[in-house]
Amino acid sequence: MYLEGEVEYKALELPDRVQMSGAEAVEASHAFLEYMRKRHSVRQYSDAPVPQEVIANAIAAAGTAPSGANHQPWHFVAVHDPQIKAQIRVGAEEEERRFYSGGASDEWLKALEPIGTGVDKPHLTDAPWLIVVFAQRYGVTQSGNRYKNYYVPESVGISIGMLITALHHAGLVCLEHTPNPMKFLGPLLGRPAHEKPMMIIPVGYPSPDATVPKVAKLKKPLHEIMTVY
Repeated sequence: MYLEGEVEYKALELPDRVQMSGAEAVEASHAFLEYMRKRHSVRQYSDAPVPQEVIANAIAAAGTAPSGANHQPWHFVAVHDPQIKAQIRVGAEEEERRFYSGGASDEWLKALEPIGTGVDKPHLTDAPWLIVVFAQRYGVTQSGNRYKNYYVPESVGISIGMLITALHHAGLVCLEHTPNPMKFLGPLLGRPAHEKPMMIIPVGYPSPDATVPKVAKLKKPLHEIMTVY
């Protein structure tokens, strides 16, 4: 986090160690890989309630992410109110309507066909929670002074990844929804102009008839995403 005034580097002894032996690390990493393979992006949600504390803990976990200069340039708005969720859905579907009616290239639309997406976004009102992630282009101190944030997209992207993982760890499903430009979200949710909405994440339990696109199970093999020297 940003500190005003004169600051200096001070080192602390590493406060926590989770180091394992080589064999333990192999076993743990394999178990985690298999667990993460059970994570799915879901569009059909149950109306089963999710305790607010679970959402808060997941966001707190996301807040532990590394960031440029440790400025933590993110803000998460958790929405449970049905009326606000309905307004978000209206705004998001309006953005999607423009996207599908000429805003997107033919190539882009063709790439989306196997995913089965469209203008209608019932998950934005069906899911018990929406988490709207904002990126802070710059920061503002309590005294009103502006300061620069660094590596904002990278930092917020890491925190979103940790949020999705934390939600999965709590037995929940979510969806990464990115209508563009989403300018309606800032005023609707009372966020300042220097925060840019990055993602809307519906969160909850999957409905009994939940499905996923078949193509979503096709992941690149390791040899295509990893190079070792």
